[in-house]
Amino acid sequence: MNEASADARDGLAAPHSPERIEAGTPEFRRTNIAVFFCGFAIFAVLYCPQPVLPLFVAEFGVSPAQSSLAVSVTAVVMAVAMLFVSSVSEALGRKVMMLGSLILSSALTLALWIAPTWDMVVWLRALAGLALSGAPAVTLAYLGEEMAPKAVPSAVGLYIGGSALGGMSGRLAAALVSDFGADHGSWRLAMAGIGVAGLICALMFWRLLPASRHFKARELQFKGLSRSMLGLLATPAIFLLVLAGFCLLGSFMTLYNYLGFRLQEAPFNLSPGLAGLVFLAYPLGSLGSAWLGALASKWGRGPVLIACSIMMLMGLAMMTPDSLIMIGAGLALMTFSFFGAHAICAGWAPAAAAADKAQASSLYLLLYYIGGGVAGSAGGIFWASHRWDGVALFSAIIMTGVLVVALALSRTSTAR
Repeated sequence: MNEASADARDGLAAPHSPERIEAGTPEFRRTNIAVFFCGFAIFAVLYCPQPVLPLFVAEFGVSPAQSSLAVSVTAVVMAVAMLFVSSVSEALGRKVMMLGSLILSSALTLALWIAPTWDMVVWLRALAGLALSGAPAVTLAYLGEEMAPKAVPSAVGLYIGGSALGGMSGRLAAALVSDFGADHGSWRLAMAGIGVAGLICALMFWRLLPASRHFKARELQFKGLSRSMLGLLATPAIFLLVLAGFCLLGSFMTLYNYLGFRLQEAPFNLSPGLAGLVFLAYPLGSLGSAWLGALASKWGRGPVLIACSIMMLMGLAMMTPDSLIMIGAGLALMTFSFFGAHAICAGWAPAAAAADKAQASSLYLLLYYIGGGVAGSAGGIFWASHRWDGVALFSAIIMTGVLVVALALSRTSTAR
């Protein structure tokens, strides 16, 4: 295989190749809209149970830490499955994997409407995680293969922006609908609505996304997967990026999982719907991912990631007082900077890999979602023992880890 064909296979064709999707073209706009719908559906499905965790405690008699499994088990199963699904996509193609993922995960969310027991809720959420695994890493790999290099950061930013709005919409819909019902089961209607919305997004994605032109099918095999992953981890930048991903979602998930519990207790005593209004901070995540992602292209990934880490810690500190205004302002700053950091790291991982870009994305997202699942549930232990002070301290420690890793990443050769 000559050098040119190898570059095409790995999504590293020359920047000025006319076959690439260039910024400003109709195909660029169609692709951006399609991946926006994809990100929206994925994260609406993934996070929709988060604001109703207290209702799971009331209806099923589980603990706060157990209730968080409705989010954590989905994230962890998705993360582990992505390691294998990325290899399947190398054989079957990118678009078919992403489309199947959106359809199946939306259907499983719709099925929550009739789940009779807590065990069934957890199983459906685990299966939704398995279904979702066919989209996140494959989407990033598709963008890396099909778009011109200078167009990738803004496209990744819009994908992350779609995920921010999807995460907000899913959570907010579940919170608001839960206020309209005679019993705790009102959350079921919200899950059904989110499942239907996901199916609509899948249809739009299928109609809009251009077919792959740089994808080269490979034989399906998992033998070299562990060797590929170990080889990627031997790259200093990728090793640091996966640590950053673990800490990023770990701290973020912990705060959002238990903020609802805080706001529904004294001195606030808010209803689930009112407490769910905190998710209105998510549009700032869309702004942060797009703006800070573009800023990283101009100033370098390293400096902007360090700034994001510092802003996350500042936002958390602002949330300490029992003041709704301070909590809202701190959450807004933390959400804005978190999505900016994630957009930078998500685009950095495949860029730092000389080959196996889909696996590099999968490895980053593996640790990212495992961090969210593990820390998100572990935060329940701190909530039970020290309420919000314990949760905030736990999150602050993890966020400090993000800053330390960002400082180390800024010294690597790929920081620009």
